[in-house]
Parts: sequence; structure tokens; C-alpha cells
Amino acid sequence: MKQTGLYRPEFEHDSCGFGLIANIQNKPSHWLVETAVAALARLTHRGAVAADGKSGDGCGLLMKRPEAFLRTVGKSAGFDVAKQFAVGNVFLNNDSAIADQARQIMADALKAQGLSVAGWRVVPINTDACGEQALRMLPRIEQLFVNAPDDITEFEFEQLLFFARRTAERNIEALDPEFYVCTLSCRVLLYKGLVMPAALPLFYQDLQNSQLESSMCVFHQRFSTNTLPQWRLCQPFRFLAHNGEINTIQGNRYWASARAGKFQNELLPDIDAIKPLVTMNGSDSQSLDNMLEVLLAGGLDVFSAMR
Repeated sequence: MKQTGLYRPEFEHDSCGFGLIANIQNKPSHWLVETAVAALARLTHRGAVAADGKSGDGCGLLMKRPEAFLRTVGKSAGFDVAKQFAVGNVFLNNDSAIADQARQIMADALKAQGLSVAGWRVVPINTDACGEQALRMLPRIEQLFVNAPDDITEFEFEQLLFFARRTAERNIEALDPEFYVCTLSCRVLLYKGLVMPAALPLFYQDLQNSQLESSMCVFHQRFSTNTLPQWRLCQPFRFLAHNGEINTIQGNRYWASARAGKFQNELLPDIDAIKPLVTMNGSDSQSLDNMLEVLLAGGLDVFSAMR
């Protein structure tokens, strides 16, 4: 490869592939989702492929909430979806008893924040899209619908969801370390999995539904660096898609823990209940996402452009 202009081929490194597509008039369409899926498929070369030919490093779509679609499927499932509602995709244990306990802990945490569970929907999937490695680790994937009172703002709703989720995660950790909430938000929804990019809409049948419309999608094909592929580590995360590796991640985690005692914010009066503020294991980008969540809950609103 020859040097061209300012480009230096010796600085070329393997890394994730990601992109964003949005309608500047904020008009949702299924075409936009299809285009994001097609673009994601073009990033297959940015991740690894297992020997089974189907398991990858993980990929996904983080989209602005497809409200009309979610109301439709919620109604079809028999849920009473309120004026203000949130939905999140959740990875549950395949052991029914453990999954039931996790759902109850999640419901209790939401109730403590003044929210209520409208229902759980089993996400339609096609396991033929998965390779052997992905199938061995495949979780039970469900959508959690949450209702909120009419008299709170969208930002307040997001705060309550954040505290409820973090509380539930702490209480479920000992029961099921693999429990994972991909998203729980009234703003965004995330479909991600340990499949090849072209197979994502084959695995998640919702993505093939013409009624699923969004005005903004972030798409990501992961290249594993400091961790092995896992369903929970597929990207994007709840707020970001990360490209590259943070070599100082362990030091950054120590600094975050050391300074947590000084972290105070009037919007986060019970911050001790959600410590540690960053994950102390897993991937570097997961820790970044955790800290961004805390900053957002503390008043940094980066979603104003999406309203």
C-alpha cells in the first residue's frame, strides 16, 4: 500500500467498523433501517469470523425508538401501553426459574422508582442465523415494556429508568452474572447479537417488519480486542459505538473508583446505590458507556438534537 497525501499506511490498525444514518427532518422510515442494515453488512471485514462461519465478534443497530411499531406489538401482546412508556431488550437466563426471579427483581426496582411493568414480550428470533459458538451462549431475549406517570418529563423518566436498572443489575448479579439489559429507554432501542452483520435482520425478525420505522440508526461491527466475543459485549452499547482499544483501561477504572466518593450531583442524590460507576471487567468501551450513562443522568443531555 502506497502513501497518498497525508495518509500513512504504517499507522493502519485493525479496529471496529461503525457508522450513522439519520433523516435530518426527523422523519422515521423502514427504508432508513434497511439502509443501516445494508451498510452494516458492508462492514463484515471489520470483525472476525469463527471457524463455524457464522459466529462473529458481534454487531448491532442502536436506533431512535420506533414508537408506532412498539405500540403495535405491545397491543398485540395484550399490554396496556401508557402515553409515556419505555422499552428495552433484555438478555435473560435460559433457566426459567432464574429468569422469573430476574424479572421480579427488575419489576421491584422499577416500582421503587414509581414506574410499572406493562409486560414482557419474547423477541422473535431465528436461530438459523447463529453459528455453533453463538448458539452455545445464546440468552433468552425479551422486550420489557415500562409505563410512567404522565406528569414527569422525558429526562426525569430516563433518570428513573437508569436508577431502576442499575439497582436491579446489582441485585441480580449474584443470581445471574450473565443478565444484561441492552437498553431500557424511552428514547432509543438496541438490537445486537453475536451474529454476522448480514444475518442480523435474519436473527431479529423485527428488523424485517416494514412497520419498524426510525429516523436515526447507529450501526456497529465489533472487532474484539481485550475481550473474547460475548452477547453482552456486542456493540453498540446503550449510548455509544466505540472504535479502537483503550490501553489504559485498568488505570481508568481505578481512577473512577478512587474518585467516586467525591462525585456529587443534586440530580443523583443516592449515587452510592449504583456504585461502581463503571464496570470493573468486560470491555473498555463498556466502561466508557457506563460513565456516559452517569453523566447523562446527572444532567448532561446529549439527546436534545433528537427531540
